[in-house]
Amino acid sequence: MSTSPRRKLLDVVRETLRLKRYSYRTEQAYVNWIRRYILFHNKRHPREMGVHEIAAFLTHLAVEKNVSASTQNQALGALLFLYREVLNIDIPTEAIRPVRARRPQRIPTVLTRSEVQRLLACMEGVPKLVAQLLYGSGLRLMECLRLRIKDIDFEYCTITVRDGKGEKDRVTLLPKSLVRPLREHMSRVYAIHQEDLAAGLGEVYLPDALAAKYPAAAKEWAWQYLFPSKRLSRDPRSPSPVGKEKGNAGLRRHHLNPSVVQRAVRTAARLANIDKHVTPHTLRHSFATHLLEAHYDIRTVQELLGHKDVRTTMIYTHVLQRGGLAVRSPLDDE
Repeated sequence: MSTSPRRKLLDVVRETLRLKRYSYRTEQAYVNWIRRYILFHNKRHPREMGVHEIAAFLTHLAVEKNVSASTQNQALGALLFLYREVLNIDIPTEAIRPVRARRPQRIPTVLTRSEVQRLLACMEGVPKLVAQLLYGSGLRLMECLRLRIKDIDFEYCTITVRDGKGEKDRVTLLPKSLVRPLREHMSRVYAIHQEDLAAGLGEVYLPDALAAKYPAAAKEWAWQYLFPSKRLSRDPRSPSPVGKEKGNAGLRRHHLNPSVVQRAVRTAARLANIDKHVTPHTLRHSFATHLLEAHYDIRTVQELLGHKDVRTTMIYTHVLQRGGLAVRSPLDDE
């Protein structure tokens, strides 16, 4: 995509990201990294720079800012997007391989079954229901919060995760113990949706293609978020209303903010006296580990988790502290 002198580069970056259906969080991150890259090189235009300047910026992040490998790779991803998708300048893979940070392979933190029970016992309300799904279905936090009403199938006890990591759909299990709590929760969400409709609201965010093809779908019950926010907000990607269009124009009920669940999990871990670094993602790790402990096939666990490569799932065999071989310590034979 060519950039006109009259259009700011970062605006073109945003437009390109939206055209290619990147998430808003990715859009914010990529624009931020591109801005920092330009400022680091004294506001030189990226067309005047290349692999050498990219390497210098990433080295600055690693050495002076001490960022993690994943953060460094996110910055690299943003710059590659800028050059390849926006400026139509090819950056050869061989040229960037030396500056791509290698992510350390760390064994994830896992809770025991009793620790999970203690953690959940210290939670309540919607955050508890979200946490139960993270552990009971192996969902990532944002996958859970982005669920729509139509993604829950009570008859088959399944959950459909749409546009998960890697933009892939998958089906995972819905714990039978959560059928009743979820039905009760959905009845409360339905009442909120009806109030919104009565107030002339009730729209929810839809991907651009769907919004254009089914303009009425944004207000339909099936498309509403399973875990809606308590507050209405304006879509940051939509034009700001002006003049007579102000008021309720553009107001939508987005999904629950992830920080609500993150804080609730941290607080519950402290109340439960769990001396581990516990995050919502820890529950997903625990889901996988406990399934392998129960002797479920690793390929089945891989499919439920949505891992592209089974080697990613294999990390949980190391969590079991037996390397997949059930080795018995010689000390235990004495």
